Amino acid sequence: MSFEEEKQLEETYVMHTFGRKPVEFVSGSGMHLVDDKGNEYLDFLSGIGVCCLGHSPKAVTDAVAEQAEKLMHVSNYYYIEGRGELAKTLSDLLNGGDAEAEPWQTFFANSGAEANECAIKLARYWSRQCSHGGQNIVCLNRSFHGRTLATLAATQQPVKQSAFQPLPGGFLATQPNDIEALEATFAENDDIAAILVETVQGECGVYPLSPEYLARAAELAHAHGALLICDEVQCGIYRCGAPYAFQVLGTTPDIVTMAKGIAGGFPMGACSAVASVAKVFEPGIHGSTFGGSNLAIAAANATLNELAAQGIAEKVTATGEYLRARLAELPHVSEVRGLGLMCAVEFDDSVDAAALVLAALDKGLVLNYTGAHTLRFLPPLICTTADVDAMIQGVTELL
Repeated sequence: MSFEEEKQLEETYVMHTFGRKPVEFVSGSGMHLVDDKGNEYLDFLSGIGVCCLGHSPKAVTDAVAEQAEKLMHVSNYYYIEGRGELAKTLSDLLNGGDAEAEPWQTFFANSGAEANECAIKLARYWSRQCSHGGQNIVCLNRSFHGRTLATLAATQQPVKQSAFQPLPGGFLATQPNDIEALEATFAENDDIAAILVETVQGECGVYPLSPEYLARAAELAHAHGALLICDEVQCGIYRCGAPYAFQVLGTTPDIVTMAKGIAGGFPMGACSAVASVAKVFEPGIHGSTFGGSNLAIAAANATLNELAAQGIAEKVTATGEYLRARLAELPHVSEVRGLGLMCAVEFDDSVDAAALVLAALDKGLVLNYTGAHTLRFLPPLICTTADVDAMIQGVTELL
């Protein structure tokens, strides 16, 4: 079927929730994608941070194919191979390898939004069972936590919320990296169950929290009988140079959500909590039909094993520093932000980021914009300095 025929079918039969770029990708390998005409593209978006090992990594495709031949799905009513091993791997990563630390327990979902829904439910239920019965979740301005009604209510971006009012209640907004405002929020409200933060705010243009802010958020939460939840859906799974971005900032939360890179391209999400918090969940209190399926578990185990085998953390840190240094050399740049391979560049008003992204396709570059003058970079974690140089050359020529 031709590209034009495919476009017409989607125009007629697919809901118009995305403004698609004028290209159809049909294959890929590593850092590169190939369209229906055989043109090759260097990918600095990786499926919005999903394809952490690049496109079609053999370790993951082999694991999924092998599992599909044996068993695809049986539901969470039964034990399956690999789920306990994956949960232990996540616990070890969350604890930074400290064998003496309290273990984490994980609920497996299908997406980041589902993982955040689980975290919100767990925090409120824990507060009722173990603390003061708080209901409110403190969230940060500019945040993004998903597009279900509850996670949209937690997403403090009015432009995304206005069309879907009334939204569920119980969410309070405060300013990121403003400790005084955070202290005031806790002082003025006595029914807080948790504070939910993106350790690095991604969808709004890559804004890391400061170490001081995250530490104070934990102190305030615990002092008020509440929990700290870190949304690591985009910034986790080595994206910021460590298994989780909170480890770079130096404060450990009570609940962590993750998705995107966890299964190397296969749909999966997870909500992990320290065992003393997770213990309040019991059979029937939460669930998922597809979450933690045989295929997803196989993909995630293969992905995490391969990331560890490649020593990816050190590579991401070094390449991320190089990427930010090269971005700062571009013309018309006003600011460069990020951690690891989660970066953004802010241009002055002379640069139209949306037009730049479209023009980049003609140069064989897959880029992403998050604002009128902002580009976000989420390349596969296997990205090299040579890949960075090639991208910078193309963007420089476009500018």
